[in-house]
Amino acid sequence: QVQLVESGGGLVQAGDSLRLSCAASGRTFGQSAVAWFRQTPGKEREFVATISASASTTYYSDSIQGRFSISRDNARNTVYLQMNNLRPEDTAVYYCASGVVPSSGQGHYSYWGQGTQVTVSS
Repeated sequence: QVQLVESGGGLVQAGDSLRLSCAASGRTFGQSAVAWFRQTPGKEREFVATISASASTTYYSDSIQGRFSISRDNARNTVYLQMNNLRPEDTAVYYCASGVVPSSGQGHYSYWGQGTQVTVSS
């Protein structure tokens, strides 16, 4: 069993940066891929980024490529999402999820956090 807790969201202006954290409990976290997804009201949950257990593999969605960076610290059981040059269209609830392999598909992830709100004003 893995429990995930996101933090670091907030209200920022366009062009600002935020770093989200996903803190995990459970002994298997260091063997798990972790991803970030985001969702806005009325829309489907959207893949943002994912990282493999060893951090050797990362994937990003085209919409955030070059602006966001995913990383992890297995000693702290934490995965980070550094978000730079934020845009109003990045406004969403951001969720982290853990699974076996890094993938952009939601179905590959068994455990999900409750989400953290990111709001970017223009």
